[in-house]
Amino acid sequence: MKKNSIVLIGMPGAGKTTMAPLLADKLGWNLIDTDDEIESAAGKSCQQIVSQHGYLYFRHLEENQLISMTSAKHVIATGGSAIYSDAGMNHLRSGGTVVFMQISFDDLLKRKLDMENRGIASEIGRSFREIYLERQPFYLKYADYTVDCSEKSKAQVLHEILELIES
Repeated sequence: MKKNSIVLIGMPGAGKTTMAPLLADKLGWNLIDTDDEIESAAGKSCQQIVSQHGYLYFRHLEENQLISMTSAKHVIATGGSAIYSDAGMNHLRSGGTVVFMQISFDDLLKRKLDMENRGIASEIGRSFREIYLERQPFYLKYADYTVDCSEKSKAQVLHEILELIES
């Protein structure tokens, strides 16, 4: 592996929060979930932050979180909107291998996600499909590797990520 941490990016519901602890456990590394860090620092959920202060304020908090990270041997699960911060993503890429957990829009819909309470940092009135389509080029821009997570088990995705980063 070329770098000393692994950064997972992708849409809400792609499986970053599920896969990160499995990956960290397998590698014997520590885990950081950037949404958890933001919530802990703010004393409220991501959804509460977005609802009370707006998506741009949340993205500001997210960028500050990303650029403050200096973690070796960590698996980092980012929020879905991390890719809107060029400074944050470049900082993470400087010390980490970025893995885009790609999933088809139809498979995301099959997961029956609670988008009302998920804290998606986007303009009011945007559909989930619009957000999905807008974010795809950003995920691809920052990814060192892409893993297709559509219709795969956790074990299959874990195996693919490990194969990619160890090759």
